[in-house]
Amino acid sequence: MKIVVAIDSFKGCLTSKEANLAAAEGVRSRCPNAEVVQVPVSDGGEGFIDAFHAAIGGDLVELTVRDPLMRPVSAQYLHKEDLAVIEIAQASGLTLLTRKERNPMVATSYGTGQLVADAVRRGAKHIIVGLGGSATSDAGIGMLRALIESLPLFPIPTDAPTRSLSDRGGVRTWDDIEELKSVRFTIASDVKNPLSGENGAAHVFAPQKGASPEMVLQLDERARKFADISAKHFGYDRSEQEGAGAAGGLGYAFLQYMNADCKPGIELLLDTIRFHEIVNDADLVITGEGAADRQTLMGKLPMGILKQSGNVPVCLIAGRISDKQELLNAGFAHVECINPESISLEEAMRKEVATQNIINTVRRHKLWKY
Repeated sequence: MKIVVAIDSFKGCLTSKEANLAAAEGVRSRCPNAEVVQVPVSDGGEGFIDAFHAAIGGDLVELTVRDPLMRPVSAQYLHKEDLAVIEIAQASGLTLLTRKERNPMVATSYGTGQLVADAVRRGAKHIIVGLGGSATSDAGIGMLRALIESLPLFPIPTDAPTRSLSDRGGVRTWDDIEELKSVRFTIASDVKNPLSGENGAAHVFAPQKGASPEMVLQLDERARKFADISAKHFGYDRSEQEGAGAAGGLGYAFLQYMNADCKPGIELLLDTIRFHEIVNDADLVITGEGAADRQTLMGKLPMGILKQSGNVPVCLIAGRISDKQELLNAGFAHVECINPESISLEEAMRKEVATQNIINTVRRHKLWKY
């Protein structure tokens, strides 16, 4: 019997690798002779570079960049031959800030630009960027500024952040950065929101990053004005394109300035590792996430696993389950909550408890009728 395990991270509790290990232990306790294939997965947020590293190898490049408040922070990205994989949460992530420090009016994506610049200097010709977990809502201005300052030909002014993106007068502009013209960018995001407006980055995502209602309006206006300036410079506008609102507008910056492709993160990963070949002769696939509900059906990681598993039964486990019948109707062979009803959230979030609950759930007979 061959079992493929590909579980997303249980955010704030278990990484994808840890969840997979627990599920694999559950499989082996029930079926010691089973072949268990563990596939670390991520849809663009936490664990994105780890998932690619496990799949394709390469080197994890570590360097000191700037965090969302411009403090030094150690960050990594994956480099293999002419490919680089960047996880923006490494330099611009919300987890780098305390709750009191969250302020998207000042948080910058500058550090992500430093990661991109380093990858370009090392010869990357295709850069995949996972856009999950950002602390910023700066429409990517910080990231773009870091690119210009990190790949310099001329001195750059230090005042308004958009000057170096549009002005001439002896200052290097975006069009002068030859190093980027031969680089292909792909952004990994499931976010379909535009840059600005009621469904844009500020209104939908900024409150969870610490924005007050007043800040939301200011951030939205700042993003709209930046898009207007950029559209005049390039002669086209991608601020309404799906994914533009991802990561506080970082998606827009990659789409507008780097002509990036936008694909769902899990689709990118599964295509890269040829997941359909991995599951081709499998008897069962076990996937999961922290909380599964009807939003799972909107393209979240387990749905990507389900779509690429063909006729192989896919069982979904999660720390919290809602809309179970809808999940079953979508094609999951079995949907199971790992936690007993009486458990508190605090207890369920303990790593050792979540690990044991995954083991116990996978061990149960309901999964094994397949």
